Amino acid sequence: MTQNNSERPKSNRGFASMDSSKQREIASKGGRAAHAQGRAHEFTPDEARTAGRKGGEVVSRDRAHMAAIGRAGGQARGRNRALQAARESATRNENAAPASSERQAPVHPAE
Repeated sequence: MTQNNSERPKSNRGFASMDSSKQREIASKGGRAAHAQGRAHEFTPDEARTAGRKGGEVVSRDRAHMAAIGRAGGQARGRNRALQAARESATRNENAAPASSERQAPVHPAE
């Protein structure tokens, strides 16, 4: 066993202690075996639609949560609009003619 920062012993055994590529390999084998045995479930589009609707109904019952989601979306939209307006303004200013104080006075030949 090895020690971690919390001074509790950490096991080098088990699925969680494996590196992620080894975990994926093992999980992949399990998925293939389940499909081969006919035990794996694949959602049809109708089943997926029904499950998504059910989840949405559960989440939308929490009015405070829905309000927070809406508020965050509105704030993000406002930020995006402000950034876009600033970019367009900067582009217009770069392409605009110099201001009158920056223009050079016309050169007249000496009389």
